[in-house]
Amino acid sequence: MEERVLLNTLDDGVRTLTLNRPDRRNALSGELVRALMEAFTDVRGDAETRVVVLTGSGDRSFCSGADLNPMAAAGGPLAMHEERRTFVRLLQAMRACGRPVIARVGGHVAAGGMGLLVACDLAVAADDVHFSTPEVNVGLFPMMIMTLIRRLIGPRRTLELLLTAQRLPAKTAAEWGLVNHAVPRGELDTSVNDLARRLAGLSPAVLRLGRDAFYRMEDMTVDDALEYLCGQLTLNTLTEDAAEGVMAFVQKRAPEWKGR
Repeated sequence: MEERVLLNTLDDGVRTLTLNRPDRRNALSGELVRALMEAFTDVRGDAETRVVVLTGSGDRSFCSGADLNPMAAAGGPLAMHEERRTFVRLLQAMRACGRPVIARVGGHVAAGGMGLLVACDLAVAADDVHFSTPEVNVGLFPMMIMTLIRRLIGPRRTLELLLTAQRLPAKTAAEWGLVNHAVPRGELDTSVNDLARRLAGLSPAVLRLGRDAFYRMEDMTVDDALEYLCGQLTLNTLTEDAAEGVMAFVQKRAPEWKGR
């Protein structure tokens, strides 16, 4: 039986998506990109999924980017353009999935793998991995992922990373803001699980509303964002979960979220 390129499991509200091409350093084939896009699209309508954890099989690589072997034998520039657009739609589906997405980084991250990383909301990495955008070494430039990296770490550091193709150690990646935490390898799973369980225990309706608002305000002026967010807070207060949260606080008990 052919092994699946994406493993998809659900455990108590935490959906784990595992890139499963360890022999290719979890490189992004067309099949894998489409499987990821379908999985993230499905998540938005799945009430059982509270949090998504994205990771890669094995300790060698989280994701090494596009699989260059099929790329070299691709069916012309138009076909390649459509493959790239599929990757763009994947990154958009991750943003639009309506759930917190955590990157569990247990292996090195390169090229398009950096796109997956920065499209996640949070990231926890083992402290012995490194991060890079080595495309310039093979005559390419990391075009699409550039916009997401720049929004995360700013123009100077983004240009340094993209132009030099340097390998960034996990500690530096945490200092730059590429990942939230760089932890000893033996603590990686505990750190990710603790974070995922904490998020899964909160109101899914409120997290979805707040997360969507966070990304929608990115290109607004400060004044426009303030007006927009004021309206979003009013919508938040009208949810059943907001009423339940306040009541639970007053009654000194744990809230029972309805997801509405």
